[in-house]
Amino acid sequence: MSYVNPDTEDAAIEQPTIALFAELGWETLNCYHENFGPLSLLGRDTPADAVLPVRLRASLEKLNPGISPLAIEIATEEMMKDRSAMSPARANQAMYKLLKDGIKVSYRRGEGAEEEEAVEIVKVIDWSSPGNNDFLLASQFWISGDYGKKRADLVGFVNGVPLVLIELKASHKRLELAYEKNLSDYKTTIPQIFCTTPPSFSRMVPKPGSAA
Repeated sequence: MSYVNPDTEDAAIEQPTIALFAELGWETLNCYHENFGPLSLLGRDTPADAVLPVRLRASLEKLNPGISPLAIEIATEEMMKDRSAMSPARANQAMYKLLKDGIKVSYRRGEGAEEEEAVEIVKVIDWSSPGNNDFLLASQFWISGDYGKKRADLVGFVNGVPLVLIELKASHKRLELAYEKNLSDYKTTIPQIFCTTPPSFSRMVPKPGSAA
């Protein structure tokens, strides 16, 4: 058995945090060695993907029984859409509405004289019965943007959508500097991760007893 230093950031903070999420019923995965493409651990084509398409699609199918597969596919594409050209506030606002109210999907169905436009609302999250949702906590989660690649400590996904971002810091690191060097940097380097993580859900968590 390899020795794990109990004073390291991983042992002192990250592992207990992961254990807490597991106790709450979240599936947990260490994604440090995640590959991409057909054999991806999380179903991502590239590290630029902030939403997990396989988990998202499976959740949409589960939460919307009887809805057309085409509507599910359109809804999946809407959630995966690149919103990097939008301001962070606008992108977050747009995604919040989709998460809260569902995705309004329009498509053509039928053939010939019977062809008609169909409109359906695809639910993304079951707010009334939380147990129907899929909860995943990914540790050491790689994500890339136009200005580089970053590795977030913990990202919490609900139905494949990142809703929680947690950055953990050891006791000898000032929380103020950690904010400036990590979270603020992430907003510039990997803005897509913030489209669905409201500011109140993004956390910089110090080790107990650390200087703020």
